[in-house]
Amino acid sequence: MGGIARRAAGPSRTPRASGGVRTVAIVAFDGVQLLDVTGPVEVFTTANHYGADYDVRVVSLAGDAVTTSSGLVISADGAPGTLPRRLGTLLVPGRRDWRSAVADTGLIGLVTDLSTRAKRVASVCAGAFVLAEAGILDGRRAATHWELASQLAAAYPQVRVDGHPVFVRDGQVATSAGITAGIDLSLSLVEEDWGADVARDVARQLVVFMARPGGQAQFSARLTPREPRHPAVRRVMDRVTADPAGGHTLATLADEGGVSVRHLERLFRTEVGMTPGRYVESVRVEAAQTLLADGTGTVEEVARQAGFGSSESLRRVFQHTLGVSPTVYRARFRSTLGDRTR
Repeated sequence: MGGIARRAAGPSRTPRASGGVRTVAIVAFDGVQLLDVTGPVEVFTTANHYGADYDVRVVSLAGDAVTTSSGLVISADGAPGTLPRRLGTLLVPGRRDWRSAVADTGLIGLVTDLSTRAKRVASVCAGAFVLAEAGILDGRRAATHWELASQLAAAYPQVRVDGHPVFVRDGQVATSAGITAGIDLSLSLVEEDWGADVARDVARQLVVFMARPGGQAQFSARLTPREPRHPAVRRVMDRVTADPAGGHTLATLADEGGVSVRHLERLFRTEVGMTPGRYVESVRVEAAQTLLADGTGTVEEVARQAGFGSSESLRRVFQHTLGVSPTVYRARFRSTLGDRTR
């Protein structure tokens, strides 16, 4: 397969999905995120070792090689004209500079045409912007990289953007979060086509989660609020940020801002997009995240220092907000070197 090594097919099995699942067409273009392309390619071609029968094709508009986000040049299998008439899956990777991607009329036209020939359509990361520009996501729920979710929602208000899930399936259209989430999405498609056993074998081979625990929130800064203009709101936010564990009741926060409780609530909803109580909780969550990743205190100590009072309160908020427990969060984000105290 051009500049990407193709894996050999394994013993044949009967797909669970009916017909039209064999060809996976992945659209490549200059500036594309490298892992958006190679992650799904690796999943689908590895599945062939375990009984799947995918024909994975990387195509570019003119059939030429493309320069990826990392500067690495990858070859294409050919131009779109080399593809069979019917496709099982059309997969559109992303480009960090999504505005350049959606301004490429040739790319949008190609995706629009191929989408009408595909049984299902999928995108990875900022590839959702290309699908949105092509009108494929109109009225659908969609995911993208957490950092780009608000931009997708603003640019394409007809798309129901959800910045939390690792991937979203709406009918025959699937969209995934950032970069490595394309692997999660591809595994789910393999499971749909060939069953859980094949998908599980692929996950084991690639040493990835069969189903990644938690959503994007554990990686994102989505709790960071908008910058307020009103001086009362700024004073309150500065007070909470300076002392997350303080006794921040509505009454004390209103006193700090020099306004009534009702007026403070109204200002926060308008300028920050959340209630004062929700803001306090978000600051405490971020404080706890920092303490867990960089400190040595126990979870109970972190809970007190961040203002949650008890480890059980911290656990409940982490599970609800980030989708993981404090202990799991620390294990994932503390270090890639394991126990650094040894």
